[in-house]
Amino acid sequence: MTIPDYQALMLPVLKTASDGKEYKFSQLVEELADQFNLTTEERNELLPSGSQAIFTNRVGWARSYLKQADLLATPKRGFLRITQKGIELLSKDPIKIDISVLERYPEFIEFRNRKKDKNESLIEASGLESNLTPEDSLASAYNKLRSALEAEILSAIKDASPSFFERLVVDLLVKMGYGGSRQDAGKALGKSGDGGIDGIINEDRLGLDVIYIQAKRWEGVVGRPEIQKFAGALQGQRARKGVFITTSSFSKEAKEYASFIDTKIILIDGEQLSRLMAEHNVGVSIVGQYEVKKLDSDYFDNE
Repeated sequence: MTIPDYQALMLPVLKTASDGKEYKFSQLVEELADQFNLTTEERNELLPSGSQAIFTNRVGWARSYLKQADLLATPKRGFLRITQKGIELLSKDPIKIDISVLERYPEFIEFRNRKKDKNESLIEASGLESNLTPEDSLASAYNKLRSALEAEILSAIKDASPSFFERLVVDLLVKMGYGGSRQDAGKALGKSGDGGIDGIINEDRLGLDVIYIQAKRWEGVVGRPEIQKFAGALQGQRARKGVFITTSSFSKEAKEYASFIDTKIILIDGEQLSRLMAEHNVGVSIVGQYEVKKLDSDYFDNE
C-alpha cells in the first residue's frame, strides 16, 4: 500500500496512545507500521536525502503537530503520552484528525503564528502554496523544518536542569566566537553570583573586553525590574556590556529600557536562543544536505 501522509497518521498516533501508557517513539513507529500492514520495503524506504525512513519521518511530523496542539505530551526524551485534551478529542469519535482539526486549539494557532513573517506573504504550515516556484518551495520547506526544529529545541531547553542550561549557554557563546576556549568559558559562567550577574565571559579570544551574563530559565515574561536590576549590577562592576538570556520573553517595557540606557545590554529570549543554537549547531545534528545548482554560463561561453 502507499505510505500514509503525516495528516493521515495523526488519528492513528493519538489512538495508539489512548491507553495512557508512555510510548517510546521507535515503538510507536513499529506499532503503526503493523497497523498499516506496511511491507519491509515500505518501512525502510528512505527520504531523498537518505537520512531517515519516510514512514518514520511522517510519524514524527504527526507526533510533532499533535504535541503543538497539546494533544500529546513528552514526559521524557524520546517518549510520548496522550493528554487530557487528546482523550477528550477521541471521545468525540472523530473520523480524522488533520491540520483543520488542530487549528481549533489555541496552542496550535499560537505555534503557527509565532513563526509567520509579518513582512512577507504567508505560507501555511499545512502545505506549500501551489503557485510557488521550485526555489520558493524549497525555501519554504526549509523554513518549515527550521521552525519545527527551533520549537523542539526550546522545549528541550525548558525541560533541562539549571546546571545544564548554564553549560548550554557556554557552548553557544563559544561557538559564536566568545570566551576563548571552552574550558575558560566554563570556568567563567556560574562563578560570579554577584548582584544579579551569573557569569563573565571574554568578548574575544584575547580577552580585550568582557561581557557580563545573566542566564535564567524563566516561565513568565521578564519585565523591566529584572533588567534594571541587571543594569545596576553592571554599573556596580563598572561594566559596559551585558547579555540577558532567558527561555521566555521580554516585556515591551524591558526592551525599551534596555534600548535607551547607556550600558549596552543585549536581550536574548527563548525563540532567539533556539534560533542561535540551530544556526551555530549547538544541540542539533545534520541529518541531510541538499545542493541547489545552476547553469555555469562561463563554461558554455568557451564553446
